[in-house]
Order: sequence, then C-alpha cells, then structure tokens
Amino acid sequence: MRLSDVKTGESAVIVKILGHGSFRKRMMEMGFVKGKKILVELNAPLQDPIKYKILDYEISLRRSEASLIEVVREGSSEAIAMHDVAVITEDDCGFLNNFDSERRTINVALIGNPNCGKTSLFNSASGAKEHVGNYSGVTVDAKKGVMEYNGYVFNIVDLPGTYSLSAYSPEELYVRRYLREEVPDVIINVVDASNLERNLYLTTELIDMDRSMVIALNMYDELERSKVHFDYETLSRMIGVPMVPTVSKSGRGVNELFDTIIEVYEGRNEVVRHVHISFSKDIEDAVKTIQKALKSEAQLDQHFSARYLSIKLLENDREVLSILQSLPHYEEIKQLRDRLVADIEQLHGEDIATTIAASKYGFVSGALRETMETDEKEEAKTTAVIDSIVTNRLFGFPIFILLMWLMFWATFEIGQYPMDWIEAAVGWIGEMVSTLLPEGPVKDMIVDGIIGGVGGVIVFLPNILILYAFISFMEDSGYMARAAFIMDRIMHKIGLHGKSFIPMVMGFGCNVPAIIATRTIESRTSRLITILINPFMSCGARLPIYLLLVGALFPENASIVLLGLYALGVLVAVVTAKLLRKLHYKEDETPFVMELPPYRIPTMKATLRHMWAKGQQYLKKMGGVILVASLIIWLFSYFPRPTDADVEAVRSELVADGIDVNTVNVETVAATENSFLGRIGKFVSPVFEPLGFNWKMTVSLLTGTVAKETVVSTLGVLYSGDSEVGNDALAKRIVTPNPSTGQPDFTPLVGFCFLIFVLLYVPCIATVTAIVKETGSWRYGAFTLVYNTFVAWTLSFIVFQIGSLFV
Repeated sequence: MRLSDVKTGESAVIVKILGHGSFRKRMMEMGFVKGKKILVELNAPLQDPIKYKILDYEISLRRSEASLIEVVREGSSEAIAMHDVAVITEDDCGFLNNFDSERRTINVALIGNPNCGKTSLFNSASGAKEHVGNYSGVTVDAKKGVMEYNGYVFNIVDLPGTYSLSAYSPEELYVRRYLREEVPDVIINVVDASNLERNLYLTTELIDMDRSMVIALNMYDELERSKVHFDYETLSRMIGVPMVPTVSKSGRGVNELFDTIIEVYEGRNEVVRHVHISFSKDIEDAVKTIQKALKSEAQLDQHFSARYLSIKLLENDREVLSILQSLPHYEEIKQLRDRLVADIEQLHGEDIATTIAASKYGFVSGALRETMETDEKEEAKTTAVIDSIVTNRLFGFPIFILLMWLMFWATFEIGQYPMDWIEAAVGWIGEMVSTLLPEGPVKDMIVDGIIGGVGGVIVFLPNILILYAFISFMEDSGYMARAAFIMDRIMHKIGLHGKSFIPMVMGFGCNVPAIIATRTIESRTSRLITILINPFMSCGARLPIYLLLVGALFPENASIVLLGLYALGVLVAVVTAKLLRKLHYKEDETPFVMELPPYRIPTMKATLRHMWAKGQQYLKKMGGVILVASLIIWLFSYFPRPTDADVEAVRSELVADGIDVNTVNVETVAATENSFLGRIGKFVSPVFEPLGFNWKMTVSLLTGTVAKETVVSTLGVLYSGDSEVGNDALAKRIVTPNPSTGQPDFTPLVGFCFLIFVLLYVPCIATVTAIVKETGSWRYGAFTLVYNTFVAWTLSFIVFQIGSLFV
C-alpha cells in the first residue's frame, strides 16, 4: 500500500521510495528509508498536505508525494527487516594536524540542518544581528561574523541550513562548494539535541569528508526536559568527534564549545580520530576499489577525501562527476563505477543511493541505541495539542485570517500614531530649515529634495517595525510553517508552494521585504514566480493614492472599491503565476517537503533584534535609493526655471479655466509645466490618452516610479500649486469641472482606471532593485518594468473604452 492510503492516527513501516530523481534523494536523506516507522498525525484543513511523524520529528507531504512511498501496516506479516547496522573503523593514518603554533586566527564554519539553532549560535557567539527563525530556510546566505576569545580571533561563517551534502538543492551545493574552496580550519556541526537521529545523518557525511570538526549539541535543554539520558561522551569517542552541549539562546556551553574548537585546532583533543562509517561488504569493497583508482590519479582534487569522492561517485552525484571529469582516466573510472553499481543494485534489489542512505541511518540508530536511554511512556506534547487547533479543518483558516487581520490592523492603526509624530517632526524640520536658509535652488533642494525624500521613507518606519515584530514572532514560534502548511493546497492550484503565501501576504505591507522573504523558498522556479508576482500585491505606499481618489470619487462605496482593488491585484498575481508556470517555468524541481518544527516561545530579545535589524535594512537600502531618486526627480522638476513670460502664460491659462489665481501658487505651477519633468509628461501623454489620462496624471505616474507616495504630492503641485496642500482641498480640486471641457479631469471612470493603473504598473525603484538583487539578473527587473506596465495599460484601456460606451 501507499503512504497516502494510511489513515490519520495510524502507523506504517516504510518499504521503499518510488519515483526518482530529487524527490527520492531528498526523502532518503530525511530518514524515509526501509524499515522506519511513520505515523500519520493530521490532515490540513483542505485535506492536503498531510503531517507525518518520523524519527521523532514532524514533516508535511502532499498526497501526490505520499503516494510515491510504499509502506506496510505496522505489525503486519509483511514487516520489513532493518538493514544491517553500519559500523565504524579507525583509518590507517589517524588524525593529522598541521597546526601552526604562531597562528592565532581560526576560521570556523557553522553547518547543520535547517531549524537546528545554527543562526542563534552564530548570533550568540559573534554578536551579529542576523534573523533567527523557527522556520526552515531562514538562513539562505553565508553570514560572516568575528569573535575574539581566549587570545584567538574566530572568523565565523554561518552557512545555509542543509539536510545533507548532496548536489540536490542550491543550499547543499553552496555548502559543499564552500567547504571545497574555503577549507575552514574547524567545522562546527550544529545538531538539534532533541532530534538526534535525523540530524546526525549530515554528521556522517561530514565524517566521510575527513575534516576537523566539533559537534554542538544545541537546544540541549529540550533534551534534558524530555527526561532522556544521553551519554554524549561515549558517542563522541565512537565517532571520533568531540561533542559539546549548548543552549544558544541563553549562551550556555558556548565558551566550552570554543575551548574545544581551540583544542581540536591545536591537536590537543584526545577524542579526535578519523573513522570510517563502513557499509555492507559489497558496498565497502566497491568504495575501496574506486578509492584505489582515484588515489592513483595525480590530479585528484585534494579538498575532499578519496573515500568521500568514491561514495558520492557511487551515488552518481552530479557535482562530484563534474569535479572528476578533468581526470585523465575519468572514463575508465566511470565505467568501473557503472559495473560495480549494476552488481550491487542487482544484489540488493534497489538503487545504491537508497542502500547507502539506509546504512548511514542504520549506523546512527545503532549508535544512539548504545548511548541514549528514553522513557517509553509517551506524553502528549504541547506541539501536538496546539497543532490540533491551529491546523484543524474547522479552526485553521479562521485562526489564520484572524492573525493576519490582527497583524495588519496593528501595522496600520497602531502604527498611525508614531507615523503622525514622525511626519510632524519632518514637517517641523523642513519649516525650520526653510526659515534659516535664503531663497534659492540650494534651499529648495534641501527642503524638497533631501528632507522631503528622506522623510517619505522614515514616516513608514513604525509600520515596518510593527509588521516585522509580528512576522518575527510567528516565525520564531513555529506558526509561520503552519500557515504555509494550511495554505499549500490553494497555492498548489496556481503552481506555487505554501511557502509562497507568506511573502505574498507581506507584500501588502511593503513589496521590498516581501521579495527578500522569498529566500525561504527552496525551489528556484517557485521563488522566481513569487518574486515576479509580488509587486501586484498592493503595498501600503499605494494607500494614500487610494484614499485620495476613492474618497473623492466613490465616497458612498469606498470600502467596496478599496476591497475590489486589493482583490484585483491578487487575481492578476494568480493569473500571472499560472501563465509563468505553464509557459516558462514548467517544472518545479523541488518537492514540497517542509519540516514542521516544534513550537517555541520566542524571547523578547530575539524579536526586538529581528525587528530592529529589518528596520535598519529598510532605512539603509530603501532610504538610499529613494533619496538619490528623489534628488534626480527634484532636478528634473526644478530645471529649467520658468521665465516671466512662462509665468504669465500659465496665469492666463488659469484665469481662462476659471481658477482664482489668488489661491494658486502660479510660479510653482509654471515651474512644473516648463520643467524637464513636465515636458516629458506632455511628450508621453499621447500614450495615456486612450486611458483618459491627461499630462498631469501622466507626470504623477512618472514620479510614482520612485515611490508611490509621490503620486499624491505631484498631483497636489499640479492641481493646487502646492505640494503641502491637504487631502481635502486636493480632493475638491480634482473633482472641480475643467472650464475648457465642462467636466472634471478625474471623473469616476477616469479615476477608477487611474487606480487600476497605479495598482498594477511598474513598482517603485526600490522594489525593482530588490528584484534584480534577489534574482541575480537585470532581466527580471526589465521584465517587471515591461510586463507590469503592459498589464496595467491593457486593463485600464479595456475598462475605460468599455466604460465610455455607457458613461
């Protein structure tokens, strides 16, 4: 039978993994090997995906993936015997140490499974402010920090979380290439002490590499609370790698860890010895045969041990194949490998990668049986109780919607108070500088360009901080993984992962951090699609435009129109995602395999650290871009200065249009119309005339490419001659009939088309910059510029042309 057929609450024993390629490899690496027991815990509210428990940890799989795992019911006559437990043997050379007593700098690399507390340990040791999230995949780049301790300088690198050292995912490939190219002095293998059987699989691969290593038994307090007796000192001697219990969030054991690193670095640690994790005789013979052939090659890559390369070659690892292709006798070695693999697979009745993975898990299981005593009495865990509520079919979605509503309510309602204070402070600074400086271009540049540009960024800082405080709490607590879990089936309908939902929700606050948040998505194609559709999520910067036009043109149906705009953005994002998946990114190379970590209570320090780190990131990255762009736009809107004749011409036009020139800053209007920006707007306005937009609207849209908030201030200048005019006065201006046409420039139809265009057209410069940076190519930024604007123009054109037939 298949795993997808097992009912909730029932257990089964794994027979084998069907399917092939990356899915099969990933399942084996995560413990889905022959003979392992797996429990079906619960179904998502929409019955897909399903949460399982294996090796004392929880994981979610889609039904389509569970159907590729063959099982038998626990206790049935078909029960499968376990593979022979692998044993360890010391190598002939022993531990070799090239320590230079004069060297006082130690390069350290942190390597471990996702969600093992690796980044927490990095922060505790180095004092860095990297985000710590209880959500697999938070660390997706190498983070670097420096620590001075006991007369040594430690260069610490926090590598991406990985389940193995295969060439399966970008994270795994990055870690292995780092180990090959950088060769750290000591590896800190961070393992989750409360989930040793799963975490130690990566340890076996690092042992194969034959590197200097120390194991940090992180979250050791959770192991102690579980009343498990673990003789880690005996296990250390068995595998030849010293182990140190740590609790990174409190700093417990960190000093002892680095004392041990120094001992290993100096060759003084008595535990250290290199061992071989041996396999069954036929596989071991095959490894030694290939190892002998590789050692005869003078050009063999010395960064990896010959044994490690031999094992990976047997597994048909793509990266190792590429490394060995340059060897003179590569083809002969490859043919030898093919013969050996064919014989072994025929003998075992399964592919050799499965056999090797099962042997390593067998070794881990045997080692833990010798060193760990567990209480057989199972108690109901907090995680299971909470999951039974928050992922329940009836309560899961309401709870999720309530939390999302609470997050955005706090972001905009509570954040409005400090936002008003900052806005008032920026206005006061602008007025003070304006009174101190003499009239002229320098004053205008400082007040309008610099203070206005920076103020437009700082004013949203409280909202960003509150938003990220909520997101940090949900990530650190473990709830964010559950949100992806319950939304996966809906997201799967549009060709994305459940993980894509969180960045999309974040996009309603700001597209820039939302795009950065897509780093948690392992699949490159799903990540790219999520990045490209994110700008269609209506960010908070568009809200001032909505409030102005909806309040002026649709006062009686404001909430319906506002909700319709947000819904339209989501609909366009969904259609775009389906088109991209169907026409370009047809295959999703990474299966939806997501660990559901246990719930943990986040510390206030960690939440505040994350919140402020994101605030700094927002100010640093967005403030710089917007400041420079604001100055450029100011230059284009300020020069060339209007002549007296230009001012009089504008005055005459205003009088002809029936506008009281005493209520308008005629010089400002003339400066705008005759500036480079005004001329550009008039030049491109024919493109927007089919949408019902005049040149003033066109200019405001052009300035909105820097930051959407500038659309309102630009309209204020063009329609009132004063960028500081209040929203109420501006709303009256835009609905006042134009004497030359007899109707307002902004009719309800034109205004609605304008809102559609603002919603969908090219995002701000900061968002485009984030897209280019996160995708690593300017082509994706160019695609966003062209595609989003095309969609906005097309939909606005259709609505205006059809609406014109009836209005």
